[in-house]
Amino acid sequence: MSVNDDRITTAGDRTAAAAVSSIADPAPLGLAAFALTTFLLSAANAGWMTKASGSAWLGYAFAYGGFIQLLAGMWEFRNKNVFGATAFSTYGGFWIGLGLWALLVAPGIKSPAVFNHDLGWIVLAFAIFNTYMLIMSLQVNVAVFAVFLTLEITEIFLFIGGFANAAQGHGMTEVGGIVGVVTAVVAWYASAAGVANGLPGRLNLPVGKPLLA
Repeated sequence: MSVNDDRITTAGDRTAAAAVSSIADPAPLGLAAFALTTFLLSAANAGWMTKASGSAWLGYAFAYGGFIQLLAGMWEFRNKNVFGATAFSTYGGFWIGLGLWALLVAPGIKSPAVFNHDLGWIVLAFAIFNTYMLIMSLQVNVAVFAVFLTLEITEIFLFIGGFANAAQGHGMTEVGGIVGVVTAVVAWYASAAGVANGLPGRLNLPVGKPLLA
């Protein structure tokens, strides 16, 4: 999950880095898939989809945030990138799992409190995972660290909102949704930087150096 960090500064450097691997960097794709699906669900959590079904995220949880992000994780294994492989594969699984829960479990839940507590436990579990990935991201670059930092804050607000029985558009769930939109924007930036910095042209986007070398 290098997203072509700032240590690669010239076209020659990028060409040499690309020659090390026989495949393109899958991180920009994985980040884009994560960003779009996170944006859709977060907009619903924030209560912004007042004239929509609120379930626009569901299909993309399987197809883009789930399947495509999981593929990016598998390609990171091919690149021998343990951080990217773990991050993308886990969050790809998160979206697929959340989609399956929404389709198979949620319809049978009659109590809103049980529904929200289920979500609270799910998000809490991933917040635990995200905590140590946040620490490890200090060794990647500032852009990737920012993704995991904003995601950590999002997950904290969401699991508190779930346990407090706060519906979408209310309380901590609403706050978590707003921060989730910020998370999506940060992930989109990191994705765009990975695409730009992986090309031989002059358009480069800064991602910062590792905060913990």
